[in-house]
Amino acid sequence: MHTNVKRAGLAALLLAGCALYFSRGAEAPPVQISENGSGPGPGHLAFVPSMEGTRPDGDVKTLAGDQLVVDAELGHLFDYYLAGLGEKDLDAIRTEIERELDRRLKPGPARQAKQLLSSYLAYKQALAGIEATLAPSGNVAQSARARLAAMRGLRSTYFTPEQSAGLFGATDIADDDAVARLEVAVDKTLSAEQKQAKVAELDRRVPAALREEREAPARIIRLEESVARLRAGGAGDNEIYSVRAAAFSPEAAARLADVDRDEAAWKARIGAYQTQRAALTAQPAQQKDAALKQLRDQSFTVEEQRRLGAYE
Repeated sequence: MHTNVKRAGLAALLLAGCALYFSRGAEAPPVQISENGSGPGPGHLAFVPSMEGTRPDGDVKTLAGDQLVVDAELGHLFDYYLAGLGEKDLDAIRTEIERELDRRLKPGPARQAKQLLSSYLAYKQALAGIEATLAPSGNVAQSARARLAAMRGLRSTYFTPEQSAGLFGATDIADDDAVARLEVAVDKTLSAEQKQAKVAELDRRVPAALREEREAPARIIRLEESVARLRAGGAGDNEIYSVRAAAFSPEAAARLADVDRDEAAWKARIGAYQTQRAALTAQPAQQKDAALKQLRDQSFTVEEQRRLGAYE
C-alpha cells in the first residue's frame, strides 16, 4: 500500500513538473463548462468549434469608482479566447476579447481592461522567446526553477507589481509548490524516507485553496466509482442523482446526468452502427465501401465520424 502511494506520488510529481516545464509557452487556459446545467444558453455561438458547449471563462469585476479589478479571473477571460489560437488568428481573438469586455464592463473599466490586454498579449509573445535566454541544464528541476525566474523577471516589463500579483499570484504559489516537489523527487542525495518527510512538509504548507483544487479530481473519480457500483447493484437515476447532489451540488448532479444520457445515447448509436456494418461486410469490396460510406453519412455527422475509428 505504502509503495503504491509513493509510486503514485512520484508519478504525480514528475507529471506536475513536466507539465509546468513544457506547457508554459502556451499557458493553456481552463475551458469552463456552463455551471447552471443548461449549457451556454440559447443562441450562443461558440467562438471556435473547439469551444462548442462552453461559455467564456473569467468573472470580471470592478470596485467603487469603476476601478477594474485585476485578478486571475481577468486572465482566465483572456486565456479562454487565446485557447482558440490556431482556429482564429490573433487579431480576431483580440477583437473578440475586446467585444466581450465592452459587453461586461462600463466604458472606463473596459478601457483599463483593454490596456491590460495589450500588455498581456505582449507578455505572452515575449514568453515564446524565453527558452533562448536559459542556459542548458540536465536537471529538470533546475530548468523549471530557472524558467519560473525568467518568466517572473519578464513581467516587470509589462505589468506593475500590483497587476502581476493580481494576474499571477495564485499561479505562482502553485508553480512554486510544484517545482519544490519536483526538486525533492529528483534529489538523489535524499533517501526515500527523507523524500517522504519533505513531501509531507510541503503538504502541510500548501494553501487550502490549492489543496482543494488538487483533490477535486480524485473526489470525482471516487464518487463515480461509487456510482458505478450503485448502478451495478440496480440503483436508478433518481438515486444516482441524490448521491451526486449530496457530494457536490444539484447543478453538478444535473450536468452529470446529462453526460450519462449523452453517453448512453452514443453507445446505442454505435451499437446499431456496428450491427449494420457487420451485415455489410459480406458484400463485394467496391459495393461494400459505398454502402459503408452511406451508412456513416446517414448515422453520424462529419464531426462524429472522426470518432468512429475507435469502434471499427
